[in-house]
Amino acid sequence: MTEIGIIAVGGYNEMGRNMTAIRVDEDIIILDMGLRLDRVQIHEDVEIDKMHSLELINMGAIPDDTIMNDVNGNVRAIVCTHGHLDHIGAISKLAHRYTAPIISTPYTTALIKHQIDSERKFGVKNNLISMGAGETYEITKDVSVEFINTQHSIIDTVFVVIHTPKGAIMYACDFKLDRTPTLGEAPDFDRIKSLGEEGVIALITESTNAGRSGKAPSEQIAHDLVKDVLLGTEESDVGVIITTFASHISRLNSIISFAEEMGRIPMLLGRSMDRYMTTAKELGFVELPRNVEIYGQRREVEKALEKVMREGKDKYLPIVTGHQGEPGSILIRIANGDLPYTIEPGDKIIFSANVIPNPLTQANRYALETKLRMKGARIYDNVHVSGHAYREDHWELLRMVKPEHVIPAHGTIEMHSAYIEMAEDAGYVLGDTLHLLRNGEELYIED
Repeated sequence: MTEIGIIAVGGYNEMGRNMTAIRVDEDIIILDMGLRLDRVQIHEDVEIDKMHSLELINMGAIPDDTIMNDVNGNVRAIVCTHGHLDHIGAISKLAHRYTAPIISTPYTTALIKHQIDSERKFGVKNNLISMGAGETYEITKDVSVEFINTQHSIIDTVFVVIHTPKGAIMYACDFKLDRTPTLGEAPDFDRIKSLGEEGVIALITESTNAGRSGKAPSEQIAHDLVKDVLLGTEESDVGVIITTFASHISRLNSIISFAEEMGRIPMLLGRSMDRYMTTAKELGFVELPRNVEIYGQRREVEKALEKVMREGKDKYLPIVTGHQGEPGSILIRIANGDLPYTIEPGDKIIFSANVIPNPLTQANRYALETKLRMKGARIYDNVHVSGHAYREDHWELLRMVKPEHVIPAHGTIEMHSAYIEMAEDAGYVLGDTLHLLRNGEELYIED
């Protein structure tokens, strides 16, 4: 008789620091090892790469994996779904505790390697295994891991399926069911449906936008929204700055293509812009036009903005970090007058990103927008669509997968509650086939 345990390590009480462990008898597979960004931002000038894991656990910034000491079994693999920091940001602090390979898609693997190379406190020696969507990796003779292609606000995102003697466990954190993506392939609906026919014991799924009605708009919609703002105006000679998630390669790719139509040189500014886009280019996910300029280092950024002011704002489209008002980001430094770019009345600032819904971020963003308005900037906010599934997307996935058990993850209790209501509509029963887990708890699934 195979016993399966689903252990909620992190991300079940909050947004961020995602980590789940699946125990198949005494073989354990860890899914994701993430960071909680707002807990880090509170601390001024914090340098995570020099901090101890226990310090970060006490801050609530990374998962409290000390609970794994009480789990009977051996960790055989660490598997990551995608490259966002709330899913890979704790690897450099925690992975060295486990004698297990880290398995992820090529782009995610490259970002994990960068995290490990930047680490100053721990030596992370885990073997990195790169695996594409549609492939399977054998962990033991009884347990294997399969990647199924999906879409999200970062390229190379997958659903993870763990195949056990008892059946499959599907981990869907994070995703959107985007049939018209601007980069990459649509989700592999044929495989998702066939998996549902084969039999799925449990679906562990994000609940981030489960409370939002309807269907998450396609990235193609965001592409058109950005185009409308950048090209749909008669004021073509003013300064324009746009900010979005540095990891949102498909969005950045769209913006770069519109810069060409505007007759402007696209200029990516910021360390994270440099890292994410350069990695995507090196791996062949994007082809950049020759005139793209990318500057990551502080002094390079200053020189680039001096050039913009000297040659004319109407010749360049700066694409910058800082959409959340993060301390030290390019846009906040421009707003504070700490960089050689002067915002003048009529200049446009475009936020191709939502405000992450926590009080610290909302306060930072409010302060940033206020400073920009005081200088006369015209603000275009929320020129964006979400990378997370809405309620009807969740319903659709549930109907395709037909799992015996459902566990909402990656979210607050309000988000889980919204998911639970939807799953109850689909016939699941809370406490029987539908489960609300909190960090530190283990759900046993027995024959």
